[in-house]
Amino acid sequence: MAHRVVVLASGSGTLAQAIFDADELEIDIVAVVSDVADAAVIERASKAGIATQIVPLGSSRQKWNSEIIEVVAGLKPDLVISAGFMRILPAEFVNRFPTINSHPALLPQFPGAHAVQDALDAGVSVTGTTVHWVDDGVDTGPIITQMEVPVLPGDDVATLHERIKKVERGLIVATIALILPTLERNV
Repeated sequence: MAHRVVVLASGSGTLAQAIFDADELEIDIVAVVSDVADAAVIERASKAGIATQIVPLGSSRQKWNSEIIEVVAGLKPDLVISAGFMRILPAEFVNRFPTINSHPALLPQFPGAHAVQDALDAGVSVTGTTVHWVDDGVDTGPIITQMEVPVLPGDDVATLHERIKKVERGLIVATIALILPTLERNV
C-alpha cells in the first residue's frame, strides 16, 4: 500500500513535477495544496490527474493557519512535502504532520527566501541544496540530505538557481525514497 502524500507548492511546479514523475516512489499524491490560485503547479497537477486545493493567505494569518491545518488534516497524509511552498507553516501544522522541505542552499548556511542571492553575495565557491524536516523556524529543522553545487564564474541568481534546481529534483525524490520506510501510515 502506497504512502499518502500531500504536496505544498506556490510556484512553477518543477520540483513537484519531479515527484509526480517518480514512478519508483510508492506514494499516492492525494493532493497538491497551494496558496496561489494561478500558480503553474496547479495546472501541472491537473494534467497529472492529481487533486488540487487552494488556501489563499487573505487578510488573517491566524485564519490561514487554521485553514491549512484543516485542509491537510482532511487529506490524512503520511507525509507532507513542501516543494517550492513560499509560506512558513505554523507550529501546530509541523507538529501534527511529518513535513519535509527542499531548500536551495547547504543549510544552515543561507536560510530564508533569498538563499541563492545570499550565496552569491557571500562569495562562496560551493552552495547546493538541502532536504530537511520542517520545524516551526525558518529552514531550521533537522537536515536529512544535502548535495553540493559549484558556483561558477559569471553565475547570477538565474543561472545558479537553475543548476541547483536540477540537483534538487533528484535529491527530493531520493530523499522521499529514503524516508518512506520510516513513516507511519494513516489508514
